[in-house]
Amino acid sequence: MSAEKTHVLVVEDNELDRVLLHAHLNRIEVDTDFAHDGVEAWQLLEEQPNRFDVVLLDRTMPRMNGMELLTRMKSDVRFRMLPVILQTAAVGREEMLDGIRAGAYYYLTKPYDADVLLMVVRTAATDRAEARKLQSHLNKGLRSLALLQYATFTLRTIDEARNLGTVLALACPDPDSAVVGITELLVNAVEHGNLGITYDEKSKLHARGEWETEIERRLSMPEYSTRRAEVTFDRNGGDIRFIIRDAGGGFDWNQYWDIDPRRAFDTHGRGILMARHLTFSTLEYRGCGNEVVAVVRS
Repeated sequence: MSAEKTHVLVVEDNELDRVLLHAHLNRIEVDTDFAHDGVEAWQLLEEQPNRFDVVLLDRTMPRMNGMELLTRMKSDVRFRMLPVILQTAAVGREEMLDGIRAGAYYYLTKPYDADVLLMVVRTAATDRAEARKLQSHLNKGLRSLALLQYATFTLRTIDEARNLGTVLALACPDPDSAVVGITELLVNAVEHGNLGITYDEKSKLHARGEWETEIERRLSMPEYSTRRAEVTFDRNGGDIRFIIRDAGGGFDWNQYWDIDPRRAFDTHGRGILMARHLTFSTLEYRGCGNEVVAVVRS
């Protein structure tokens, strides 16, 4: 968690579950507000649209259920980027895909496992903080980048990926949503492409708090130090096309196109999914997976 307290909105109609969630969340010192159903939750969101960092949402409730509230939130630009953790007793593939299509990328099952609960909340809060940091950089950018027609860039480091993601987002119609998806693809090109860090390796590095250290170590290794990713920006009428190529051996992108139920509680692995749903009109991986074409339509 960051030094600034995380604000969580818990939407849950069951009193016992509210008590349990409050007790568990107190362990990580988050500020927690409670709503008894979707109607009450929507009122709180409307009253304070910038207050919350994470919404912990029960799927089955009276008046307005979780899926109805989720759909309303994701159709409102104020809450499109707000992470929603969908809690449900049903976590089959179809139920999960329904939630993904509606905009929930984080999941919890009932009955609660306290450690899993806290891990998922931390992950969603960290993702929210990172997105806000990226969006804050946009305010310092130059809106004249909306005039950009064609350009080619190269990058080597994670910092360069984040900085370039901010620049390219400013050339898009909706920079706030564009910056998340573009940056995700650029970071992937560095860490998974050029540096060859696998999904399982990243999971272990995250668990040990060593991800950034490993990134720096590999960047200094002779076999990786000269590798660069290339990004082409091309505006054609109302469409903006990004072509991102890395120097790696590719990967099986199909398994990350949607959230597999076996990976639903992992601390990473949502980048491609979020880029598809939050930023790009189309997303296409080519060849062995070391080239991706992403399109933003105005």
